[in-house]
Order: sequence, then structure tokens, then C-alpha cells
Amino acid sequence: MADPTPADVERYIAQGLACDHLQVEGDGRHFFATIVSAEFEGKSRVMRHQRVYQALGDRMREQIHALSMKTLTPAEWASNASSVSNHHH
Repeated sequence: MADPTPADVERYIAQGLACDHLQVEGDGRHFFATIVSAEFEGKSRVMRHQRVYQALGDRMREQIHALSMKTLTPAEWASNASSVSNHHH
């Protein structure tokens, strides 16, 4: 099976999880996802990640270790977005 593209990963996540914002970057081997979902409200980071893995299901069991993600609630995303604009890595 061919390696999934970032678009594939995005589609998989979106199918299983209602997202306000979803962005996946990657090269087929390593992926970085930014996921904003109201479903994350009140959940710990670990629970959020488990929720995403659940959304991905079997489709990415092989690649899942290569997925790093930032999971945010809409409120966290809003405050994050305002602080990111003047923040340099």
C-alpha cells in the first residue's frame, strides 16, 4: 500500500472527528497535524490524542507512530492564533 499523503491523513481524521480547523503537513513518512475540535473540551492531551487515533482507526495503524499532533479546542486555538502572529520559533 502506498504511503498516505497529508491530504489522506486529513481526510481520515475529518471523517472520524468534527474539526473546526485541520491542517496536516508531512512527507509520507512523518506527519504533523494541527487539529482543532470542540470534542477536545475538557479532555487531557492524552485523551485528545486517543480520540484522534480512534478517528484514524486501522487506516494508519502502521504510520501512526510517525504522526505528531497539536490538539486544541476552538478557544485554545483562538488564543493561540493571536499569540502566534508575533511569535518566532
